[in-house]
Amino acid sequence: MIVLAAPFVLLMGGPVLGFAVAGGVWIVTRFTAAAIERSARRSKSPKAQVGINFGVFMGRAWIMGIAILVVGLAGDREDGLMAALLALVVFSVYLATTLIIRPTERNKPSS
Repeated sequence: MIVLAAPFVLLMGGPVLGFAVAGGVWIVTRFTAAAIERSARRSKSPKAQVGINFGVFMGRAWIMGIAILVVGLAGDREDGLMAALLALVVFSVYLATTLIIRPTERNKPSS
C-alpha cells in the first residue's frame, strides 16, 4: 500500500520526507515484527506468545510515534502531518486485514 501511494504523493507535491520516513519505518518494523511473531508461535506457552506479541505491538507503536515526532521536529509541520496520517492509514488497514485473516488461520485443520 505504501509503495502504491508513493507516486501519488510525488506527483501531488506532498511532503516527501514525512512519507519516506514513516513508510520506511513501517516497512522495517513490519518485517521485524513478522520475524519475531513467527518465533513466538514456536513457543509452547500461550502466555509467552501473548506477551511477545503484545510487546511487539507496543514496540512498533512507540517506534512509529518517535519517528513521527522526529520528522515533525526535523522537517516542516507538513512532514510530521504526512507521517502521522500515513501511520494512521497503514495501521488501520493492517488492523482490519489482521482481524479478517487471523480467524481463518486459526480454523484451518491441522495436517
